[in-house]
Amino acid sequence: MRHLTSATLMLGASAMLALPAAMAAERVQVVTSFSILADMAQNVGGEHVEVTSLVGPDSDTHVFSPSPRDARSLAEADLVVFNGLQFEGWMERLVESSDYSGPLVTASDGIDTLDYHGHDHAHAHGHDDHEDDHDDHGHDDHGHDEATAHDDHAHGDDDPHGWQDLAMGKVYIGNIRDGLIEADPDNEAAYRENAERYINELEATDAEIRELLGEIPDSTSVITGHDSFGYFSSAYGIRFLSPVGLSTEAEPSAADMAELIDVIREQDVRALFHENMTSPAVINQLAEETGLPIAGTLYADALAAEGEASTYLGMMRHNAQVLHDALAEAGHDDHDHDDHGHDHDDHGHDEHDHDDHGHDH
Repeated sequence: MRHLTSATLMLGASAMLALPAAMAAERVQVVTSFSILADMAQNVGGEHVEVTSLVGPDSDTHVFSPSPRDARSLAEADLVVFNGLQFEGWMERLVESSDYSGPLVTASDGIDTLDYHGHDHAHAHGHDDHEDDHDDHGHDDHGHDEATAHDDHAHGDDDPHGWQDLAMGKVYIGNIRDGLIEADPDNEAAYRENAERYINELEATDAEIRELLGEIPDSTSVITGHDSFGYFSSAYGIRFLSPVGLSTEAEPSAADMAELIDVIREQDVRALFHENMTSPAVINQLAEETGLPIAGTLYADALAAEGEASTYLGMMRHNAQVLHDALAEAGHDDHDHDDHGHDHDDHGHDEHDHDDHGHDH
């Protein structure tokens, strides 16, 4: 009898050890194209999902090249989520090669898209009605449009970076919620509840960002590594310029750089910013030639591996805080924008600070 009891206990222990693996196997297997979508899917799916991102944190979706292992991940998935709007030029081929036949969520479906050619990055600060501004082609942002026109083909006519406006982010969340319900209807109530909670968090974060950026002077301009902040600009009223276009694969020509330097000197450009997944070389060159400080690191197409910017909402808050710290009124009183010699002397200090500033938030 004692022997029988021991055997039974051992059997029970083995069964308990197998439970976590069984529970993991029962979770909906979600594969997303890049890290921002992965965080969204995890928030909506909660305990019912296991999320894998093809392109990880601090990595560049533009230059990603799928492997056979990625095709196997898709083949074993219950749900696949990608951005669309030609952001992932490799996604269609990957889906075809994987023979994936489950639900496929295009997260950007239904957003109010920005025409890339029609970016008006000089919106009056705090202008909330970005829908009305999408057709405003009357700006003379020749440095932005001409310096990046050579790269328009990379994503087509529509700017794909819709998540940079939290109002558009709510559309992303709704699409992911619907995809999860299709893949796993038994947990529909949980997905709806999680999505509602998450959308409330997006709205609260949006209000925080508007209040924070409200302290930045109207028509302030900044320079970033590639043109990924059009929706942020439209929503929150900060003018963004870029030496390259929508894709990080582009390299600006000498003429592009010279023209952008002229624009920097002619317009109210206050600071330069690195991006976490683009080469700093171009921004460093602009800093050397203009004397502008490099004020921090912004996150556009990929989350950070750790820290506040390792989540979608944390990334948005981080970007707003870095912009505020560099551009708010108090900072403008401390130096003359045209005093390039003074700024250049401080450049080494500012560039040193950029690394700390970019990772502390």
